[in-house]
Amino acid sequence: MKFRVERDVLADAVTWTARTLPTRPPAPVLAGVRIEADAQGVINLASFDYETSARSEIPAEVAEPGTVLVSGRLLAEISRALPNKPVDVALEGSKVVVTCGASRFTLLTMPVDEYPALPGLPEVSGTVSGDAFTHAVAQVTVAASRDDTLPLLTGVRVEIEGERITLLSTDRYRLALRELTWTPATPGFSAAALVRARTLNDVAKSLGSGGGLVNVGLSTGQGLDLVGFEAGGRQTTSQLVEGDYPAVRRLFPDSTPIHAVVATAPLIEAAKRVSLVAERNTPIRLSFSEGQVVLDAGHGDDAQASEALEAVLVGEDIAVAFNPQFLLDGLGALGTDFVRLSFTHPNKPVEFTGQGSLDGEDDSSYRYLLVPIRFTG
Repeated sequence: MKFRVERDVLADAVTWTARTLPTRPPAPVLAGVRIEADAQGVINLASFDYETSARSEIPAEVAEPGTVLVSGRLLAEISRALPNKPVDVALEGSKVVVTCGASRFTLLTMPVDEYPALPGLPEVSGTVSGDAFTHAVAQVTVAASRDDTLPLLTGVRVEIEGERITLLSTDRYRLALRELTWTPATPGFSAAALVRARTLNDVAKSLGSGGGLVNVGLSTGQGLDLVGFEAGGRQTTSQLVEGDYPAVRRLFPDSTPIHAVVATAPLIEAAKRVSLVAERNTPIRLSFSEGQVVLDAGHGDDAQASEALEAVLVGEDIAVAFNPQFLLDGLGALGTDFVRLSFTHPNKPVEFTGQGSLDGEDDSSYRYLLVPIRFTG
């Protein structure tokens, strides 16, 4: 195997392909990136850990076709550190030699024949705007659990019904729901899947941020349940999480007799300031009354803080307390100038939605439900 490729092209492709490599692989070969050079001048890079696979395709001047397996993390570090000149990669005996200008690196190869076969990309189920996909996934994954002892809750429930995709996640303390549109490959397409939040977040950032279209494929009930994504010559697959996701939609209240509207950015800044005195696991309190909301934290002999902001309140006065980080996560995910907080009772979950103006209608395409913390006094 022997080929020449541009430094930036190689560095980007290797870094992206190697990004999901396990730090402690169950088998040494799973720490590798497989590089396949074909006679048509295309280099295929691949990684796989039995759960997630990644492939990228780049153009190169191929002198000798061939396939090798080398340490993915090491090759990524080397390719990023090379001078900005063309890179020559060649197999010499059992080693791969990487030459770039006056720099020369020699890497040991791993046995290619021991590398597992990669799963194929599922047939495309539809396409979605990359920017919309990236934004939606970021809004929902904030509420996914990071506790691996509850694998179901570390996933994002993806429900597809015709031209609408609904994303749902919860960690039992908050719940996020986001709806967006896409173009299904076949009209009336319907499916549901549970995708790891970590994988979905990574894919959305790396494939969707280019602004083009992302192809999405779902394969369920045919042996290996997979989700696949493809954009810009890069594709990745991931095994779906097994199990029945809890029926969380019913947690959203049917009606809310009280709601308040506050400017989002000032509320975020005030919450950050007030939470400075909220020690670990202690809440900040929001007290709503006519024309204002007062944020306060700390009590007794502890450090205390309070701040008042303008707010519009519809309904009777109400006070709630939240985990500061969960509050900030929800406010940060909204992406709108104003936030509407909808209440049923001081101890019942509060629904957050975005508004474009102080007296406008709220946008229910993104809903964040947060369980308040009971407080005394």
